[in-house]
Amino acid sequence: MELLIGLISGAVGGNVAGGVMKNLNLGVLGNSIAGIVGGGMGGQILSMVGGGGLDGILGAVASGGVGGGVVMAAVGMIKKAMAK
Repeated sequence: MELLIGLISGAVGGNVAGGVMKNLNLGVLGNSIAGIVGGGMGGQILSMVGGGGLDGILGAVASGGVGGGVVMAAVGMIKKAMAK
């Protein structure tokens, strides 16, 4: 259940990050896919380091959203650098 919540919040986080960082925006589908990957990775990393005081649904939402935004930004930077 927490994995699914992390994936969904990752997609949301990716799209929010894409809306804020217009120069790195990958489009709705690209932001969502990068966010889902980041949301899954963020949840796994948070669980490995002990959760940082966040566990359960709140931890899944936080780690998924942040992970989704970070991965979307990284993919956007790579795409922008390759386009030059």
